[in-house]
Amino acid sequence: MSEPPTARPWFRSRGIAQPPVAAVDEDHRAGGLGELIELVARGDQAAFARVYEQISGPVYGTVMRVVRDPAQSEEVTQDVLVEVWRQASRFDPSRGSAAAWVMTLAHRRAVDRVRSSQSAADREQRAATRDREHDHVAEEVETRLEHERVRRCLDGLTDLQRQSISLAFYSGYTYREVAELLKVSVNTVKTRMRDGLIRMRDCLGVER
Repeated sequence: MSEPPTARPWFRSRGIAQPPVAAVDEDHRAGGLGELIELVARGDQAAFARVYEQISGPVYGTVMRVVRDPAQSEEVTQDVLVEVWRQASRFDPSRGSAAAWVMTLAHRRAVDRVRSSQSAADREQRAATRDREHDHVAEEVETRLEHERVRRCLDGLTDLQRQSISLAFYSGYTYREVAELLKVSVNTVKTRMRDGLIRMRDCLGVER
């Protein structure tokens, strides 16, 4: 069957923010919904336009109660109406009214949209969690490698150089305090720290 003749929801094309939930004419009375759907099944576009007018509001109301979001509800309503056009031949009046058939389609589509949206949100959450975990692990590895490089470079210094740098940079002592702790002059501490830092820079590959 070709595409339905109505391309947009009637309540949007007419500029109405939300359609009224109107009563549906049932079912095999002249012009009733059941009779119209049987005509739609034969490709009657005029009958579909009347079906569209009758059920857009009720379908939107049904969908909105499930989906809650107006914009998504309009999209689902349009999907339901397209499905009515395409699947009209599957309507069996012996199994229930046309209105019940349409509202069943609407409810099913609405539930599918909610599940799809929730699944997408769950996937995004899992992806974000994996990214955060990956970043955290990468940072830990990088930090450990950097600490290992620094430790190896410190091991390559003389005892006085290593002690001076460790006390000043890792323990927060001043030059004078380091000198008192190591029982050497302040100038000696400064010289050893300068030489040690130069060697550390070369060892770590830091550009000048």
